[in-house]
Amino acid sequence: MIPMMDMAKTFATSGAKVTIVTTPICSTLFSRQIERVHQLGLDFNIQTVKLGLPEDWENLDAVTWSQSQVELLDRFWKALSLLREPVLHILEEHRPDCLIADLFFPWATDVAAQLKIPRLAFGGTKTFIVPHLPGEITLTKTQLPEYLRQELDTDFSKLAKEIVESELKGYGSIFNSFYELEKDYADYYRNFYNMVKESKKRSFGIVMDSFYELEPAYADLYRTILGRRSWLVGPFSLCNKEIEDKAQRGNRALFDQHECLKWLDSRQPNSVIYICFGSIANFNEAQLHEIAVGLEALGQQFIWVVKKDPNVEEGKEEGLPDGYESRIRNKGLIIRGWAPQVLILDHEAIRGFVMHCGWNSILEAVTAGLTITWPMFAEQFYNEKLVTQVLGIGISVGSKQFDEFGIDADVVSRDDIEKAVRRVMVGEEAEEMRRKARVPGEMARKAIGEGGSSDSDLTSLIEELMQHKAAREYK
Repeated sequence: MIPMMDMAKTFATSGAKVTIVTTPICSTLFSRQIERVHQLGLDFNIQTVKLGLPEDWENLDAVTWSQSQVELLDRFWKALSLLREPVLHILEEHRPDCLIADLFFPWATDVAAQLKIPRLAFGGTKTFIVPHLPGEITLTKTQLPEYLRQELDTDFSKLAKEIVESELKGYGSIFNSFYELEKDYADYYRNFYNMVKESKKRSFGIVMDSFYELEPAYADLYRTILGRRSWLVGPFSLCNKEIEDKAQRGNRALFDQHECLKWLDSRQPNSVIYICFGSIANFNEAQLHEIAVGLEALGQQFIWVVKKDPNVEEGKEEGLPDGYESRIRNKGLIIRGWAPQVLILDHEAIRGFVMHCGWNSILEAVTAGLTITWPMFAEQFYNEKLVTQVLGIGISVGSKQFDEFGIDADVVSRDDIEKAVRRVMVGEEAEEMRRKARVPGEMARKAIGEGGSSDSDLTSLIEELMQHKAAREYK
């Protein structure tokens, strides 16, 4: 939701009238940000729909993952198809000129076609994962999701693929059939992603939270080799220019933002390492312990965002050694729950960022400085290659195993953590990477400026949509 909100703000700033469709819980989480947008005088509205999901499952950030809960993901993916009819009803009522929908709503292309309006796909991702990649980018088998590791298809999965290829309509019924009949986890996701790909191919084009200068070769290949219409109009996070905008972005922080800034202001420039693994990933106690001990041994200043576990007694945290917080009080700050990440990364005290390689964090890191990569699942291992091998502005901590939400991933040792952080914080290698890291950050800010590549792509996209509207009304 964060990049979607930033994208909506970007379009609204360009003069578009924007309506976001989301769930009641998500609208509450972003209430402060929406209020801030209204204060800026932008034409920005929100519509909510209920999915009938279990409590706390409208937003995956609120879930404390365990192996048994991963099974509930099937219910979540199935529920996505339930949005089709409520969204259609809202579109029929408001009659927009365009529908921008996440890639994980494959039915959106058909809904838009029914109303004779363009559907733009949005994945909050980049062009880097495309065929014919320049250079040699390699991943080990263990860094791939299970459905890609399987080389042989079962008879059922082959049949399911044929259904997806031949049936371009009625995604809801097909989706339900997959849920009821396909028990194999890998086949289930393979077929779902096939639906996503088919829907994306038939859409008007794709909007990307990226900028041309970050990955020009891949952007060109996506448009020329694959022949896909695309607009790179990011980084969306840079639409938040004021401290207030950065502080209110996303969920409500449990830690006072002013206290956080006060702590950072008391540190020397380029002296603090920031550690955050996103809102969904969960480490087991053994991994949390290794991170804690590794950070303590470093002797470096740090801010560590630890996901709050509602099942743990207040005042205690699983995985942290006894007396840990009292020992590191003078050099470390632990934030539990949500943190104002962009606000923190923009501070001059920050030297490096240990992250999970989610695309939002990748872009925020690119505009801020050096990174230490710790991918776990989704497209994160691909993103790591962009940072470490293509851009050369990051160091890998050594994560080798794809694992959904990091629950059962192999433990990365305290020694590997300490070694990776030191490489980013001190020495000639760190200084050289830091010089290289300044370049994409400067290019990102130029890209969204007047006449920049992202600004030009956004202008071009809006003009095409206006032409499409005029042609439709002429008929």
